[in-house]
Amino acid sequence: MKTPAFFERSELTRVLWGLRHEFAVAVIFTIVVNVLMLTPTLYMLQVFDRVLVSHSSFTLMALTLVMLFFFLVMSFSEWMRSRLLVRTGVKLDSLLNSRVFRTCFERQLRQPGGRPAQSLSDLVNVRQFLTGNGAFAFMDAPWTPIYIMVLFLLHPFLGLVSIVFSIVFVVAAYFSGKVVHQPLEVAATANMELGAFVQNKLKNSEVVESMGMLGGLRRLWQKRHSKALLLNSHAQDATSRMQAMTKFLQYAQQSLALAAGALLVIEGELSPGAMIAANVLMGRATQPLGVLVSSWRSVLSAKDAFLRLENLLEENPVRPRGRAHAPLSGRVEVAQLVAKVPGRESPILKSLSFSVPSGSVVGVVGPSGSGKSTLARCLMGIWPHVEGSVSLDGESIEHWERDELGPYVGYLPQDVELFEGTIAENVARFGEVDSAKVIEACKRAGIHDMILRFPKGYDTPMGVAGGQLSGGQRQRVGLARAIYGNPRFVVLDEPNANLDDVGEAALLAAIRDLKQHGTTVFLITHRTNIIGVTDLLLVLKEGTIALFGSTQEVLARLKAAATPPAPTPVPQIAAVPA
Repeated sequence: MKTPAFFERSELTRVLWGLRHEFAVAVIFTIVVNVLMLTPTLYMLQVFDRVLVSHSSFTLMALTLVMLFFFLVMSFSEWMRSRLLVRTGVKLDSLLNSRVFRTCFERQLRQPGGRPAQSLSDLVNVRQFLTGNGAFAFMDAPWTPIYIMVLFLLHPFLGLVSIVFSIVFVVAAYFSGKVVHQPLEVAATANMELGAFVQNKLKNSEVVESMGMLGGLRRLWQKRHSKALLLNSHAQDATSRMQAMTKFLQYAQQSLALAAGALLVIEGELSPGAMIAANVLMGRATQPLGVLVSSWRSVLSAKDAFLRLENLLEENPVRPRGRAHAPLSGRVEVAQLVAKVPGRESPILKSLSFSVPSGSVVGVVGPSGSGKSTLARCLMGIWPHVEGSVSLDGESIEHWERDELGPYVGYLPQDVELFEGTIAENVARFGEVDSAKVIEACKRAGIHDMILRFPKGYDTPMGVAGGQLSGGQRQRVGLARAIYGNPRFVVLDEPNANLDDVGEAALLAAIRDLKQHGTTVFLITHRTNIIGVTDLLLVLKEGTIALFGSTQEVLARLKAAATPPAPTPVPQIAAVPA
């Protein structure tokens, strides 16, 4: 079967097309439900027009039994439809959750500072919409014309009245979206920004309290809070107005439909039974439209979530699986590397080119702002806006599958982040915990004895962001994580920023151990006292390579450049005899 054009437009719609059989079964149940919705109308017609005239209790009993059977089938069909859609929503989630989860991180790498978790919320929103009233209303709405046709069969005037109310509900749904959607979106954005503001300040509560910054921050928060309250008030006012209008339309429809039927009875053009049946049928005809009006907010929210997910998956297509590689040796080649930042004219790194043999320890030094941390991210392949290439063993790092490359590399960023879990889980990178490898990595990082002094040892929970540890302890646990499994290529960005003398000695020992195991190490530092462990030295200045070579050679050149020239001797002038 050829796929319709709409379902070919994006990855998300193709996934929905793959669930077409589930939706088709749900439509079949919808047909059964809506056909049997005519049961109350027919039952009333027969009771008023036949049973009450014939006074036949047997006929009444037979009609009642048939009616109860149809209601049982209808209830079962509704239950099965709901159950099927719930499971379809779960299946949709299972097909996309891993993809969306990974894509959130890819977008955060390219556009840091956004709301990456919103994409997961969007997936939940779409899934919940499939099982909510809005989805049922969309499935039931196509039956409105059929109910209107039945009303025309009862009397043309009743059909015209039902058409008028249907148009009114459709117009109300349109204006509901116009009136309610924008204020709700603005209010939701303000609430998220307010929450992010508070969360950011809570992370730095010690700084705020120690320097008496709470009053100033409270004034900033109060200003944002007042704005958010005002926007929420406007959004709630708009929502309340639309809810009141919807209730008015629903009540008016019920009463006016009854009045129209009563008028036809007075004129002798309709029986009392048909009047009651027509009132029920008209309510059923306009019910899906009324549900759409009342749930229009969730409909628009699901639509926006759907479009955001489409855009997210389109911007981050599935990466083609790289070919299998031989075990990494650690040879690094950088060719014409340029690192840019959107909105900034001058790149951070400007055409860097150098080569490092495997097993070398490379020191990277330079003044603040020279691009050292950016180079670290480029070497790990996580800087989004680059030109040129970084190659490992002659293969561009972009061609490596991350799951394959991960065990061969280690990275200790300048801002060490640990995750909720135990020390062992963090060191093992949340993979399968190999106790022997975890202990080996911690011994090499010099923290084995420190961990054993904790009450739960390696099972000690880290808390949020490793909050249970000091800055130096977090940095040393991060070092153990970076060297777990004896990687072949390690980048350490300011690894001694929070270390004392003991920690620095352990760091030097770990780097020497890595060198003995043939690991290539990039050591980015401001402190010159650990440069002695390096083989090569790379000096960055304003994003360019000022010097690169063996450590002794580069240090000698730096020393020569820093030594002031000897003063020029003043020539002595012989005294002229008088």
